[in-house]
Order: sequence, then structure tokens, then C-alpha cells
Amino acid sequence: MDKTKGQLLQEELTFRFPHIGKEAPEQMQEAEMFCEGYKKFLDNGKTERECVREAVAMLEMQGYIPFAAGKNYKPGDKVYYVNRNKAIIATTFGKESLEKGVRINGAHIDSPRLDLKPNPVYEKNDLAYFKTHYYGGIRKYQWGTTPLAMHGVFVKKNGEVVEVNIGEKEGEPVLCVTDLLPHLAADQNERKLRDGLKGEELNVVIGSIPFVDEAELKDPVKLLALNVLHDRYGVTEADFLRAEIELVPAQKACDVGLDRSMIGAYGQDDRVCAYTALMAEIDAVMPQYTTVTVLADKEEIGSDGNTGLNSDFVLHYIEDLAELSGVAVRTVLRNSICLSSDVNAAYDPTFSQVYEERNSCFMNKGCVLTKYTGVRGKGGSNDASAELMAKVIAMMEEEGVYWQIGELGAVDQGGGGTIAKYVAAMDVDVVDLGVPILSMHSPFELSAKLDVYNTYKAFRAFYK
Repeated sequence: MDKTKGQLLQEELTFRFPHIGKEAPEQMQEAEMFCEGYKKFLDNGKTERECVREAVAMLEMQGYIPFAAGKNYKPGDKVYYVNRNKAIIATTFGKESLEKGVRINGAHIDSPRLDLKPNPVYEKNDLAYFKTHYYGGIRKYQWGTTPLAMHGVFVKKNGEVVEVNIGEKEGEPVLCVTDLLPHLAADQNERKLRDGLKGEELNVVIGSIPFVDEAELKDPVKLLALNVLHDRYGVTEADFLRAEIELVPAQKACDVGLDRSMIGAYGQDDRVCAYTALMAEIDAVMPQYTTVTVLADKEEIGSDGNTGLNSDFVLHYIEDLAELSGVAVRTVLRNSICLSSDVNAAYDPTFSQVYEERNSCFMNKGCVLTKYTGVRGKGGSNDASAELMAKVIAMMEEEGVYWQIGELGAVDQGGGGTIAKYVAAMDVDVVDLGVPILSMHSPFELSAKLDVYNTYKAFRAFYK
């Protein structure tokens, strides 16, 4: 039967983002294979330091060498630069002069977690604990009764750096924050949800057996816990003052759903974009434009600090690149394009009231292009221009990438920011692009394998 005029007009003038599983089911096998490496990356990189170490190993395996300012490089050369063991930049030199700009892809490798306070170890009523200070935007009640692993580094008095990792290997003990039983939670039930567990209640249980001695000891349970750490790592209580210790979920990355279509794991915000960006960087053999792949720290607390994007470490790196080519750095920046690669909140039908459905992103419809983030009236946002949107969309469509548009929830519900505004402050055109995530900022976030794979394809198209 011939289509009516209205049906033809509807096809011509209207648009809907397709479900990849319906339109391109053959991609499922490709996505499945790609995500096996991604799950390993998540398991091996639960802190920013571990992510940098994993990235260096991946890059060096592909022939990348440390960047040396003042050295001459030719198209196709691959280098990397590590900033204080918590951020990394990787580059493949392109065929075009730096005068025509670079292609920047910036993701972050820090995630919400529990950090130890500087003086964390104490005993109360024959139980030993760590005091914590939560990092980033967590929902505190989600961290109670969650098995936790201890990651980080001690710097001992003699300068020796000791890496700590407890709770990840089979058979190792885990740690946890306790919560009240429902039988005694009448008062707690009256709290607002954000205070279901308060910050000072996020105390991590680390022991319950005392150190047995002939003499009467003060805090013997604490002493035994410290002795375990000393036997394993040679550290003392004073060494916590020179440490960066993080408590993260001990859960491994795994498939989710009877159809195995999703990945469940801690830290997918934003290591999903970090991994896909890194893989696209590695695949850039002889790009048109020089690539600058940035895996940054501190995004979850405003990108502050000298390993975050609200510092000059990326600017200084691009200045070094510009100096090599004898080009003014402002010219490089003005002609550059950046993808601020960060996740967005996937539409959750269970909580549909906080989304605006027409402008939400959905699982299995591809990577999400976010024109602006910010809070309510776009506060704290970079708002990408129509011209830049057209360029990035064209790059993706030329390579057959499945993509969609999405905002971060309904206008008055809240919002959030990314590194985009800091890159824009360098006079660079920038737009957000990443993966839709369910249960974002929780100890167990969900992504769809098809979305992860198409984000990688989008980054590869960006660098082509």
C-alpha cells in the first residue's frame, strides 16, 4: 500500500533516535567483545592512580613513549605525559600543522568514594574503625553495608612509597560501614533520605579482636588492626598522616540482565569515557589533527587541584606542543575542538518524574551528545555553539555512529557540571559527549554495552 502524503511528510520532517538493538543487532557481538577489555580496566583501576598505571601499561604496549619537551616529533609518533601519578595525557601527532588546532578528548578518572581522614584509626567499645571523609557527590545511605576494599599509598618517613590493596583478591577480607537494623531504626526513619547515614556515621569497621598481652593495653583492638597493617606493609599509625587511602566497593565489574546487555560496576562515571577515549587514542594511527587525550583527576569535586582541569597542566602541555612547532599557543587553542567526555543520566522509568522525556538520553540508543549541563538556568555550564554541534554530529554520522541528545534531568530538579567550562576558558570549542548511566554516583552503576561501544566509535571518528 502506498504511503499517504502525511506519512511521507512525517518521515521527511520528524525524527526519532533508534534503538540500536532493533536497528543494528549485529553490533551486540562487537560490543560484547569490546566491553570485556573495559571490565578488566574497571577492575584494575579503582582509583585515579591505578587508572594512570593501567593507562601507561596500555599505551606503552602500543609503542607510546614519555613526552619530552623540545624534542622533534613527526606525524604518527605517539607520546604520553603523566601528571603526579593521578592524571595522564596521550598524544598521536597528526598530519596537519598545529596551527590548525588539535583534537582534545578529556575524561576524568576520579570517582565518588570514601577517603580516610588524616588521623583515621580509633577504637570504641571493642571495635576498631577508620574515620572517613566522603569524596564527591555520594548518596551516603548507599554506602552502608556495602563491602569495601582499601586502596591507596603510604609515603613512609624514609620516602618509601607503599601501595595498599586489600579486599580485591579471592579470599581477602573486606571492610564495611554498618547500619541500623529496622527493629531499632524508628528515629533514623524520621530523617530525610540524604541523612539516612550522616557523614560522621560513615565509620568503617576494621577489627574486633584485641591484641593479647600480659600488660593492660590501651585500645588493644586498634593495636591488633595496626599490627596487621604493619606486618603486611610495614606502616605505623603515623604513616597515615602521609597517605592517600580510598575505600571503594569491592564488587567486580560484571554483566547485568538476563540478556547480559549491561555492565554493572563501581566507577563507570567516568572511567567508561576514559577507557573508550584511551582505546580511540591508541587506534589513531595517522590522524589528520594531533590528538590530546586527557584523563584528569578531581572532576567530582570541581576539578580543583593541580591534577584537575581547573589548573594549567593541560594548557602547559599544549604550550609545549605549540613551542615544538613554532606556533603561538593561542592560535592552537582557538582552532582546536574538544570533547568533554563525561556520562549523562540515562532515563529511569522508575523515577520518570525527575526527567523530561523528550530531552533525556536512553539506554541502547548510543552515546549522548549534551549541548550544555549546568544547574537550572545553565549555571556553571559550557553551552556548545550550533556550529560545533553540527561539526561533531557530522563526524559521527559519517562513521555510522549511533548517537542521541540528552539533558541532565528536568530543568528545576538540579543538574551538574563537567570539565567543559574549564576547557572553554582556554578559548577552545567544546561539547560534552559520553555514555548514558543508570544509578550514577552509586557503588554499582549500570551502562549498556551498545552505548559503550558507540562511544568508542564516536571518539574514533573524532580522531580520524
